[in-house]
Amino acid sequence: MLLCRVSAVSQTLTRWGRRSHRGGGLLHRALSFSSSRCHVVSPGEVSAKPAEAGSAPGLYRDTVLLPRSEFPMRLTGQKLLDRELQIQQECGFADLYSWQRERKAKKEFCLHDGPPYANGDPHVGHALNKILKDIRNRFEMLRGRQVHYIPGWDCHGLPIELKALGELGTSGLSPMQIRQKARQFAEGAIARQKAAFQRWGLMADWDQCYYTYDGAYEAAQLKVFQEMHGKGFIYQDYKPVFWSPSSRTALAEAELEYNPEHVSRAIYATFPLSTLPPEMASEAGLESGVSVLVWTTQPWTIPANQAVCYMPNAQYSVVKRADNSQLLLVATERTASVAALLATELESIGTFTGSQLEGGICKHPTIPDKEVPLLPANHVTMAKGTGLVHTAPAHGMEDYSVASQFKLPVECMVDEDGKFTDLAGPELQHLCVMTEGTDKVISMLAECGALLKEEQCVHSYPYDWRTKQPVVIRPSKQWFINTASLKDKAKEALQKVRVLPESARGSLLTMLDRRTYWCISRQRSWGVPIPVFYHRETGEALINKHTVSHLAELFKEKGSDCWWELPIETLLPDQVLKNSKAGPVTDYVRGEDVLDIWFDSGASWAAVLEEKMEGDAEEPESRLSWLPAPLRKPLASESDSRADAYVEGKDQIGGWFQSSLLTSVAVRNKAPYKSLVVHGFAVSEKGEKMSKSLGNVVDPDVVINGGKDPSVPAYGADVLRWWVAESNVFSEVQIGPTALNSARDSIGKLRNTLKFLLGNLQGFDPRVQAVDPKEMHYIDQYMLHQLREYSIKVTDAYSEFDAGRAIRVLQAFITRDLSSFYFSIIKDRLYCDPEDSLGRRSCQTVLEEILDGVTRSIAPILPHLAEEVYLHAPGHDGGETLFKSGWIKSSSVWRRPGLEEAVEGACAIRDSFLSSIPGKNAAQYDLTIAIEPGLLFELMESLQEEATSTSSQLAELMTVARVNLASGLPRDLPPDAPLSHGTFLINLEGGVIREDSAYSIAAVPTSAARCPRCRRYTADSADCLCPRCQTIVSQAH
Repeated sequence: MLLCRVSAVSQTLTRWGRRSHRGGGLLHRALSFSSSRCHVVSPGEVSAKPAEAGSAPGLYRDTVLLPRSEFPMRLTGQKLLDRELQIQQECGFADLYSWQRERKAKKEFCLHDGPPYANGDPHVGHALNKILKDIRNRFEMLRGRQVHYIPGWDCHGLPIELKALGELGTSGLSPMQIRQKARQFAEGAIARQKAAFQRWGLMADWDQCYYTYDGAYEAAQLKVFQEMHGKGFIYQDYKPVFWSPSSRTALAEAELEYNPEHVSRAIYATFPLSTLPPEMASEAGLESGVSVLVWTTQPWTIPANQAVCYMPNAQYSVVKRADNSQLLLVATERTASVAALLATELESIGTFTGSQLEGGICKHPTIPDKEVPLLPANHVTMAKGTGLVHTAPAHGMEDYSVASQFKLPVECMVDEDGKFTDLAGPELQHLCVMTEGTDKVISMLAECGALLKEEQCVHSYPYDWRTKQPVVIRPSKQWFINTASLKDKAKEALQKVRVLPESARGSLLTMLDRRTYWCISRQRSWGVPIPVFYHRETGEALINKHTVSHLAELFKEKGSDCWWELPIETLLPDQVLKNSKAGPVTDYVRGEDVLDIWFDSGASWAAVLEEKMEGDAEEPESRLSWLPAPLRKPLASESDSRADAYVEGKDQIGGWFQSSLLTSVAVRNKAPYKSLVVHGFAVSEKGEKMSKSLGNVVDPDVVINGGKDPSVPAYGADVLRWWVAESNVFSEVQIGPTALNSARDSIGKLRNTLKFLLGNLQGFDPRVQAVDPKEMHYIDQYMLHQLREYSIKVTDAYSEFDAGRAIRVLQAFITRDLSSFYFSIIKDRLYCDPEDSLGRRSCQTVLEEILDGVTRSIAPILPHLAEEVYLHAPGHDGGETLFKSGWIKSSSVWRRPGLEEAVEGACAIRDSFLSSIPGKNAAQYDLTIAIEPGLLFELMESLQEEATSTSSQLAELMTVARVNLASGLPRDLPPDAPLSHGTFLINLEGGVIREDSAYSIAAVPTSAARCPRCRRYTADSADCLCPRCQTIVSQAH
């Protein structure tokens, strides 16, 4: 059986290229010495440096091949900034995107850029998002794919309009004057943001971006609008919407932010029952009158009340107050809470199911002669209040649904400024509903005896995300998208989309469920006009494929300004009217509303991803006719125009992700993306949201270029990029001095490793001096195997949008495999072997592969550093750049499972040895390794063919003076010799060969002296060179 095992091992080793007989292997060829005779070198044989003329090591300094490189260990301050800009210039950062678009590639990677808002300076949120995208784009480009990435900007909307006009406001300005000022402001913001993005090293063609105010983009957007309108998804209606009095416009859900600290004046009010429900009327003791008790946090809506709603399957009680005998109708399960609130006992007089309340009619408390019914509704809950809900259809979404079901009137008593109209009566007219209007309604309820209790209520309330002021719900004639009819299709499409992190999928679905309709009209000037004309007399809307197609052509040619600039006869020519079967143009006026900016950006897939839309006869390329031909190439040969990825912050779950999904599903029945990557927000080091008032805002420009205060250093762009890559981007991402200093230090350690690699490759040309892997030392072959494993891991990490994992894999490889292991083992061979020896060239070949692999693996994150290293690296012609030369070039022949067992078995023995001599220098010991004949012994023989050696690969790996390889420990060991025992599990041929092999080791201080040249303990005496060094020095002179 033993012979069979040994035979199997021999076959495995033969495949590595090892000679099976003793005496003729690689080690003997590479490490033979010409003489073992002691040779003392006189000072005259070598030139010593003056400062070290009297020291023995100084005599041999010029014979030792120490690392040499012009690559700087460290760059700081202005030198760092200048070097990054120089790298961008010399290495063609600006032209890289266009170059890769023009090259041939079998596959394409499309990352569709969610347009940042053009209303301010670049901030760390931009840096987090854009750099995260760029890391993936550069990775995909490096591995040979053609990247499709067109940066864009969201250019319309109220925030831009407000900032552009400042304190002037819109008073006295025409729509075109407002639009001109807003466009100028957006252009300035875009220029500043674009300059910052370029400084961060983002790969794109910055002369060819998309802008939502571009005419061709607006034309594509109109076609999406028409497709959706033609299919019935877009309609006009009069219904409640979120309305911002501070902005004087309707808002969509995505334009709200909820203030959890909002304080409302909540009230408990009574609605006397003028007609008891039939089931209640038959009960004795209720003749004196019953009042329905309601609770609301919005007292100003009481004048608009049209009903009181109950839960059909709940239980309700008529209770008598102990303090004044008043009879109140409340939900049974809310009775105890109401009693505590009113500070009185409540005696139950009768109990009814919700369905038994049908037919009841109440008197309105503040409007004489007005009666409102009791109605069933599913939105009633028992979490708060009384279980009976005051219902004002004009001012609540659920209330409106009840009104639609029971044909209740929807009367709006609130104007665009958030003030009561004359419909509310003279006492309330002109009062602001949220302030003095609320005060007046509460006093009116108190005067008529309907107010039982008032309290402060702290709760979450919607605010206008631009003005930071509370909104109201009021009915208005607006344009809507029927998201309820799209919801199921959208959910089905999402099932085919990969979401990172997967936990975000639930939020996407929840946000879809919450949105039954989407208000897309806005009462502003700076936006894409809704392409509709209204009949002067009837108000009927004129919109169809003929009108919209004509307007799309005009917008494409002239931009949407033409809606205001051109006469209506041009916007609505005779032929269009004829095709529309409409009357004369004088019967119509153009609409004044613009589209929600979420519809603007949500249609970007149609304008940028070059999809040939249903019913669109034009070529796909013509959509982006303003782009050069290479950038207009269709996305993919397989006609799938979905982007590979959309990458944005978690706030876009209910924003761009959703608006893009809904418009794409409506028009072409599929999502516009194959995967969604949802990242967190940038926050301060304390985890706080950044704000100027807290003084914790981090400016990316200051991060890169330094602050006015000398204590704020210039970190450069690569540190900013490392911060993004290293962070867990799927949660909140902290930034501050600690994080940035850590990033700088990490890059500094990486530079140190790269300098070591470059320094030891001085004068080495891998194109002519590289050693074939089969001829390499086994430790070198093992490192190629490890490099291949590293390249697989780091490639997988980038593929998963996990640059943080890529960094962790990099740091583990450098720390564990290089610095603590390989570098410490090979220094003697690198520095002290003959320059052109097989052993040294073998090592340099591996170092060059490691340098190349590590440099390429960091390139997506640190493009400036990667190109800087590439400028110093051997093996390529001047003028070549890393990003035009591909990804890590690991070879399948580097995978050496059997060799891996041999080296890792030796490493296990090495670890046992080092543990047995804690704190002592391994180089001062002779090591005896005792292994019984078997697999492990055969493996160790592959590293040392002799029974004893000072120059074998095993001795190099153990970093000792001498290794004795035997089948048992010698009997004459000193009594204090450190001993250690262990086992190593051998697993060869995919588990076919398995053996748990035991070994013993003994360490004895060597009797050899320290060689003055190589400093190994292999010399006969202290003034003697070791045999290896003696030969090298002799041949040099």
